[in-house]
Amino acid sequence: MLLLNGPFQNLQSTLDECFGKSGDPAEVRNTVAGVLQDIEARGDAAVLEYTKKFDQADISADQLKVSTEELEASVAALSVEQRAAIEESIVNVRQFHEKTVPESWSAANPHGAMVGEKYYPIERVGCYVPGGQVPLVSTVIMTCVIGKLAGVKEMAATTPPGADGKVASELLATFHLCGVDEVYRVGGVQAIGALSFGTETIPAVDKVFGPGNAYVMEAKRQVFGKVGVDLLPGPSEVMIITDASADPRFVAADLLAQAEHGSGKERIFLAIREENQLAAIEAAIQEQAAKLTHGDAIARILEKNFVVLVCREWEEAVEAANCIAPEHLELHVVLEQIDALTEQITTAGSILQGSLSPTVLGDFTAGPSHTLPTGFSGRAFSGLRLTDFLRRTSIVRYDAESLQKARSTVAQFSSMEQLDAHGNSLEIRFT
Repeated sequence: MLLLNGPFQNLQSTLDECFGKSGDPAEVRNTVAGVLQDIEARGDAAVLEYTKKFDQADISADQLKVSTEELEASVAALSVEQRAAIEESIVNVRQFHEKTVPESWSAANPHGAMVGEKYYPIERVGCYVPGGQVPLVSTVIMTCVIGKLAGVKEMAATTPPGADGKVASELLATFHLCGVDEVYRVGGVQAIGALSFGTETIPAVDKVFGPGNAYVMEAKRQVFGKVGVDLLPGPSEVMIITDASADPRFVAADLLAQAEHGSGKERIFLAIREENQLAAIEAAIQEQAAKLTHGDAIARILEKNFVVLVCREWEEAVEAANCIAPEHLELHVVLEQIDALTEQITTAGSILQGSLSPTVLGDFTAGPSHTLPTGFSGRAFSGLRLTDFLRRTSIVRYDAESLQKARSTVAQFSSMEQLDAHGNSLEIRFT
């Protein structure tokens, strides 16, 4: 644990020293580049080799795609309670994102020409869902439901198999309930490569979505340009801001929840008003962690990646939060302070307001996608939203009258930029 007292000088440098500067080491970059090049060159054969090497799953090309019968059987295998939870989350996510559907528009510009925007669904997308340490059933919903709502015609999903070649039944069931029936049992860098370049079995996509480990994120970084990518999300992180009203048990539980994902690189931040608040929170952490399944993994995060910031002024908490740009920001503060902090903290991926709004609600069922920016990238990026599954095209239509009004301006710009062919392309319409 790292304890810092405000006011914070050079906080970014301190955090870089704690976590390591941004950017993956050369070993990760080089490994990913080699795998991607091999998949582009050899297709299915390379995908199968890396699936055996990294996932210990020895499968054939005709086993890559999950059959419709297996998807349907997985739905039938759900308990009544499991299916109800999945369907409730699907409804909540769909209803939230229905409110974000953009409308195409057109209007006259000052020349009198018609201009506007038109939105189109991306033709074919790939959704990557991690399934190694934990099968992220919720990630299926938080990605696929939004893409389907946007009108994406073709949606392919990939998720890693276990050593027996099987994918968690709950994952497959959720794909089917979300309307995705093109599912491949392939994970890691090889999945990103297959989706980006295409193989004999897996057709290429136009854009790749989904979280993952450092290798998956580096793969998305390297294929960007060949295909589109959504974000580079992961590993998970949370920041909690407290005041004297905070319940130490709630704070401890929420910190532990984000520390248990299992990558070993999760980051947790706690901003407290007085240092003496820390003892009660630490005691609650120890008591609860002793009962948790992933206690060992959590303990490593608490030791290496737990930063406590003592913020005696609200301005210090705001400054720290805007620097950290946390994936999840929880406000365990009095009601009258919540709106002020929400207004001033402008970089958080998601803001959970009040002690009765733990991050797990956003993770599983509240409505917004849990695919959010991490690693300080929230300063420039937002979480996954419906418009990420759309393309926007601008529309321009001039007639003779509006063209005449633009003539002088075009001539001046052509002269200033020394691009006479540009100017001629308009002038020729008057000859």
